[in-house]
Amino acid sequence: MTELYEKYKKLLFTLAYQLTGSAADAEDAVQDVFVKFYQLNLDHLKEPKAYLCKMMTNHCYDLLKSASWRREQYFGPWLPEPVPTPDDDSFESVVRSDLLSYAMLVLLERLSPVERTIFVLREALCFDYPTISEFVDKSEANCRKLMSRARGKMGISEEESMSSELAGEEWVQRFMAALEQNNIHSVLALLAEDVVLISDGGGKRSAATHPIETPERVASFLLGLFKKASNLGENVQIELTPLNGQTGLVVRTDGVIETVLFIHVVNNAIGNLYFVRNPDKLQHI
Repeated sequence: MTELYEKYKKLLFTLAYQLTGSAADAEDAVQDVFVKFYQLNLDHLKEPKAYLCKMMTNHCYDLLKSASWRREQYFGPWLPEPVPTPDDDSFESVVRSDLLSYAMLVLLERLSPVERTIFVLREALCFDYPTISEFVDKSEANCRKLMSRARGKMGISEEESMSSELAGEEWVQRFMAALEQNNIHSVLALLAEDVVLISDGGGKRSAATHPIETPERVASFLLGLFKKASNLGENVQIELTPLNGQTGLVVRTDGVIETVLFIHVVNNAIGNLYFVRNPDKLQHI
């Protein structure tokens, strides 16, 4: 059992995290699944990996159904919980890294629990439809339809690849340099025409209660935040940190993490900015 735990805990955590968008829920799910697994008769179990993935899928499916109600009651926009991804193979290589990208996790929030489950099993873990059908107790034909519907909700065509433009250090440096110039035209030059900024404070920290749209409004908002941070001087530290397979920005005030910021690049321009400020979601950073 110890050997199986060490072998599959990272894979199961990644699966649970992609299904729930919560590192805290994913950690609890791994523990709960292995407690149940420990109670089984393993003498005739030939495929522990598939069985564990099915157990995790069922566990997270129940979590997703309850989470849908909780998020309807959430104050302001809801964003997934960021996780650190250092270069130490913390995540199973079998899981596609672009499915860990923050922008992809945000898109997954558009899906119903069953659509999200099928999408993650198919795209992240590359399970075939017969196996997915057994996992979610639906016919193969129905799974294919739900997969097509999921892609439609996420704005991804059947022919389009799932690759995502992850914001690397170079893009983040360009973004910071534009803000430091305190010139709105320098910031506007980096933004897409349909740029959207989303901020999640969860009612526990100040945050924009609605998405901010249009390049001019986003640029003004960003410059206002940067000016405020600059006025605090040495009390504010901004660090580039590997998060969700890309370079994120971690903002600390007096040593306390206040904000994690992701930028999402689309067609060589910043299409989305995500500010995570809810302190409950920053405990893993």
